[in-house]
Amino acid sequence: MEFLTTSEAADYLRLGERKLYELVTNGAIPCSKVTGKWLFPRHELDLWVLSGLARPAGMLAPEPPPIVGGSQDDLLDWSLRESGSRLASMSEGTARGLERLQRDEVIATAMHFHSLDASDNLACDANVAALRHAPDLHDAVLIGLARREQGLVLPHGNPKQLRSLSDVLSLGARMAIRQPGAGAQMLLETLLKRAGGTIRDLRRLDAPCLTGPDLAATIRAGHADCGVATRAAARSAGLDFVPLVWENFDLALRQRSYFRPPMQALIRFLGERRLRQRAEELSGYDPSPAGQIRFAA
Repeated sequence: MEFLTTSEAADYLRLGERKLYELVTNGAIPCSKVTGKWLFPRHELDLWVLSGLARPAGMLAPEPPPIVGGSQDDLLDWSLRESGSRLASMSEGTARGLERLQRDEVIATAMHFHSLDASDNLACDANVAALRHAPDLHDAVLIGLARREQGLVLPHGNPKQLRSLSDVLSLGARMAIRQPGAGAQMLLETLLKRAGGTIRDLRRLDAPCLTGPDLAATIRAGHADCGVATRAAARSAGLDFVPLVWENFDLALRQRSYFRPPMQALIRFLGERRLRQRAEELSGYDPSPAGQIRFAA
């Protein structure tokens, strides 16, 4: 991230330094004080300008509702409550959330895409790639929430001794699945493809589970032998867990929404110590990316 000095920031914004200091004093502009000097992140200055962009009548962009769509996540749900952001959640899966963001039906969406690169390895940052190629999201910004551990959720004691997807396939274990477009389902399909298989090779339940906790509840009730979800979902349900991958779990939004009060309340909270403590309590999270701008169109 590039930082500007006070004089550079004033030139960049075409403001006088006195006016810039006035904005700093009022907490009205993104900045940071380091060793007695004010520094201004260029990226956030751009977002700050865009957030106040005025448009002629008839060209007003629709104001999205204060809802975070996309993927369900225990740490995110807790953050929405504890941050005082007054943001609601609508968990429908990663792909559906991105579609709603494109239509301005949500202010942000939680996402964890998965795909293979040219060498049949998991793509290093499928979330960024998805935003780059999403129609009508030329003004997107990606905010880190955490890295999460995804794996096989199993009954307590792992009675079938499942250690990998290969075991699931070879033993014909009953597998709970997620709906098409869910991030965990994309991960399962991607890992199967890398192993030379498809979803049709699994002995799977007919009805998909809409969230990770729903999948864990299905396994706990004895309706399935395994499924793919987060370590946090497994632990919350008192189930066993075999890790498969660590993934990026991010929030995508439009640049003009970045400085809206609800989003700012959430983003500020992501930098608090309480979030790191909660991530440790839930287990299976690395909160080091929380609040960071990981991509901006």
